[in-house]
Amino acid sequence: MAIPKNQAEDDQNARSSYFNLPPLDVSVAFPQATPASTFPPSVSDYFQFSDLLTAEDQATRMRVRQCMEKEIAPIMTEYWEKAKFPFHVIPKLGALGIAGGTIKGYGCPGLSITTSAITIAEVARVDASCSTFILVHSSLAMLTIALCGSEEQKQKYLSSLAKFSTVACWALTEPDYGSDASSLQTTATKVEGGWILKGQKRWIGNSTFADLLVIFARNTTTDQINGYIVKKDAPGLTVTKIENKIGLRIVQNGDIVMKSVFVPDEDRLPGVNSFQDTNKVLAVSRVMVAWQPIGISMGVYDMCHRYLKERKQFGAPLAAFQINQQKLVHMLGNVQAMVLVGWRICKLYEKGTMTPGHASLAKSWISLKARETVAIGRELLGGNGILSDFLVAKAMGDLEPIYTYEGTYDINSLVTGREITGLASFKPALLSKRSRL
Repeated sequence: MAIPKNQAEDDQNARSSYFNLPPLDVSVAFPQATPASTFPPSVSDYFQFSDLLTAEDQATRMRVRQCMEKEIAPIMTEYWEKAKFPFHVIPKLGALGIAGGTIKGYGCPGLSITTSAITIAEVARVDASCSTFILVHSSLAMLTIALCGSEEQKQKYLSSLAKFSTVACWALTEPDYGSDASSLQTTATKVEGGWILKGQKRWIGNSTFADLLVIFARNTTTDQINGYIVKKDAPGLTVTKIENKIGLRIVQNGDIVMKSVFVPDEDRLPGVNSFQDTNKVLAVSRVMVAWQPIGISMGVYDMCHRYLKERKQFGAPLAAFQINQQKLVHMLGNVQAMVLVGWRICKLYEKGTMTPGHASLAKSWISLKARETVAIGRELLGGNGILSDFLVAKAMGDLEPIYTYEGTYDINSLVTGREITGLASFKPALLSKRSRL
């Protein structure tokens, strides 16, 4: 069937005169409840866990909270919807003095892991993407340099990273190796004066604009995993953005392609000589990641608490209905339990008694309860529960990648399962050399 040449014009003319008008501002379209751009007060600490914090910890927490509510909350929905990164806020995040977390010296704050975890939760309470940006930069890339780098590398890189004058990413995952990361196939071949890296990485947060890329590759001589610091725009290096995500949309995840990238000897991380050496970093980062869903759940509870008191139906605020109160209390109970598990895992780490199974159970269980908590919040907000303007829908999307990264729920369950039974079950029985029985 032939389409008339003027079909497009006819279609345009058939539409209403107001078809292309911009949307109403949400505060005009729905004046009965306040959107998340004006962030709600923090009311989720029902069991008063803040009493356990030192005065210094509380001051750090409030400094982060005020920055997030003032600088990030008003812009986060716009940037999330566009999947763009707000580069203008990086100096403001740097001024908080939290990058580097537990690292001591080199311009880093030297926080306890408990304080560092609480700051991550405060960031995630307002925007999970910002917390992931900081976590990748600080608890993965910076911590790898601090724990596995030479003294020269620490002196050279950490101070600038601690101020966010430079930004880093951490590249372990590959297209063919996610949960099975120890089988990665990116190669590092020794040549005169350095190394040649070849391969591909995927899902790497911050990678499209990072100044430094911490890359893990397989040494072709030893067949072991080594670590390298690669500079942005190195010859043979390209990074492209992964589009169409439903969560953590502000985070710029990238595909990294390395075609014979040369890395000088001074940028090989001497403390990474096998995959097991990454566990020193992952032990800390998994604790940090466990506190992201805690923060997200806090923010969603705060939003729902305010919304139910503002929004009226049948002549009464939604908070006056029994079923809504039950759901709100269910959410509040989940938050108290998540905080308690997160707090305990921090204290186990500080005592030196935390095991991989502990960290994995904390991350998997907390992320599972956060999903439940946010789903209840989605119900409470009704139609507004599908709008990112009111935080909850955005939080639902943001939780999905967090539920998956740093070990999926299932993989983390198997890590804990191996620890409590003494039996590993990561591979199907048909692929195992001997029966699991």
